[in-house]
Amino acid sequence: MRVDEPTAVPLLGAFARIFSRPTVNDLAVAFEDHALTQVQLNLSALGLPTIPRGDELRRLDVAAIQRTFGLHGSTVWGVSATFNTAHPDPDVRKHDTADAARFIAALGDSGAVAATLCSGSRDPANMWGRHPDTASEAAWSDFRRSLDALLPSAEAAGVLLAIEPEPANTVSGTDRALRLIDELGPDADTIGFILDPANLIDGVAADDRRSTLERAFDALGDRAICVHAKDTVPWAQTLAGAGVVDYDLVGRLHAALPQPVPVVIQDASETEIDAVAALVRERVFAGAAA
Repeated sequence: MRVDEPTAVPLLGAFARIFSRPTVNDLAVAFEDHALTQVQLNLSALGLPTIPRGDELRRLDVAAIQRTFGLHGSTVWGVSATFNTAHPDPDVRKHDTADAARFIAALGDSGAVAATLCSGSRDPANMWGRHPDTASEAAWSDFRRSLDALLPSAEAAGVLLAIEPEPANTVSGTDRALRLIDELGPDADTIGFILDPANLIDGVAADDRRSTLERAFDALGDRAICVHAKDTVPWAQTLAGAGVVDYDLVGRLHAALPQPVPVVIQDASETEIDAVAALVRERVFAGAAA
């Protein structure tokens, strides 16, 4: 999936919730002030539920949101539709899936490339929480039922469903992502992958991190639609030179992807965002081009 953006400008963005603001315009100004052009939008950044329901969904004007960001030089790359797709309670899962399907169907005018998902956990309190049963076939089957129910809404809206391999979720890494592609068959064209180097190397021995990232980018690169920028340690440590993720390697892998995709900063504070953005520009974009 090609992101239609001039390649002379780095496709660099951030999670919108880094900048909690009362209005869309205020949020768009924050992105403009920090020269960030790609927005991964969670409506919680505007004080709304991540997945709006009822009157909140009916009042939502996704086209106006995209226009407002456009006036300030950015674009809403993706919109969060995260919920626990593998929740252990089938009633919770059923209701949340139905709400998410309605929300995703309403994104047709958003201009977004993707609706971002969580592939779920058996932890009932935290969709990204670790739980021993998350690796079970039962959890995988429940995640698949949730995902399958969302596919028609995504196709109707013209957005991709973005899956991020995360170690505590059902799609825990490259092998599980490849399994999902194989199982979906033609429906795999409705999904794309977010590659997060910090997640991919979480728990991986230092000597194996390079090969782990190289394999992930090689195996999933043709379906990659975003790369996340964070570290396995807080950004303060990374900025002080004590980071774990090899961002020079990430820059080379990102540059080798068969299509241009945005790099979206995660887990930075608003006071750190300029320094983090400078690091990413230097080591991912400028470094790869050198």
